[in-house]
Amino acid sequence: MGTLMTTPPVLHFRDVGLGDVATVGGKGASLGELLRAGIRVPTGFSVTTASFRLAVEHLTVDGPSGDRTTIPARVAGLDPADADALSAACGQVRAAVESAPLPAEVVEAVSAAYAALCDECGDESLPVAVRSSATSEDSAEASFAGLQDTYLWVRGAESVLEHVRRCWASLYSVESVTYRLRRGIPEDDLGMAVVVQRMVGARSSGVMFTRSPLSGDKSVVAIDASWGLGSAVVSGDVTPDSFVVSKVTGDVRRTVATKTRWHRPDPSGYGVVETEVPAELQDRPSLSDAEIAELVAIARRVEAHYGCPQDIEWAVAENAPEGENVFLLQSRPETVWAAKDAARKAEPAARPFDHVFNLLGGKRPSGS
Repeated sequence: MGTLMTTPPVLHFRDVGLGDVATVGGKGASLGELLRAGIRVPTGFSVTTASFRLAVEHLTVDGPSGDRTTIPARVAGLDPADADALSAACGQVRAAVESAPLPAEVVEAVSAAYAALCDECGDESLPVAVRSSATSEDSAEASFAGLQDTYLWVRGAESVLEHVRRCWASLYSVESVTYRLRRGIPEDDLGMAVVVQRMVGARSSGVMFTRSPLSGDKSVVAIDASWGLGSAVVSGDVTPDSFVVSKVTGDVRRTVATKTRWHRPDPSGYGVVETEVPAELQDRPSLSDAEIAELVAIARRVEAHYGCPQDIEWAVAENAPEGENVFLLQSRPETVWAAKDAARKAEPAARPFDHVFNLLGGKRPSGS
């Protein structure tokens, strides 16, 4: 109760930035920061970590000896190598979180924020994405991409609340818990916020990196794109088109794939279905030259704003005019090549002057 008196249960994207990770998680903070930087982001709000803690911090589960224990203590005591014990404990914790009654303050705040979002967008049953936003995700040191839940095309306040609770529970998926245990991320300070964001009716979508994910080359922007919602690209359900664009010359290296499957809104208006791409679209590029150029320009702005290479999710809206139809859904620091760069910098040279020779690109004379 005291937590919510000092921290609001929900915060609009426009009211947060990178300094608010502890309150709205990595994803929520980044969306607010992008909005502040003038990047086109679908509007929405974050259910804060204060709501999560109010709902779950009092919960206890059975410990290994049958005694009741807190969730952080139960998770911290697990061995990531013991798959059976890990699976059983995670299932127990998730069930406890999913069945816990929601505090009245959270129900009221989320319902009011969703109603305001519906008013803002002119749709009384606005479809939204409900996405996990943990406090330890989307940093330069760790990426929880794909380890926690995201739900698309959710409608109605009651359904939003149900999916918020599912996102909280996904913090205790086997994959997420194993990742934290192996990286030594403490449980005590962990929190889960949830992003509730207007859905973009995407004609095309995908991911892009401001350095090559294959070679680490920082002079290119690499774009993966396909028809429909980006979940098809992120989940690997489709082989996407690939566009590698030089930041120096603007030259584009294109690989247009045969795209046989896409994710689309369910005709019922709730949720997402996977269906076959119409034959006339399967071998067509999913982005125009103008859209590629706009994505690259946005990617470079975002990279400059954050000061490091970025891993970005984007969508091109189906029914928006050209020039106003490209949206960023999130941006986080690229971690794979950043980790390799850090490891290389940390490697000690065999001899003191080797650092100098390495910088100069030279070789030491044999026998020296």
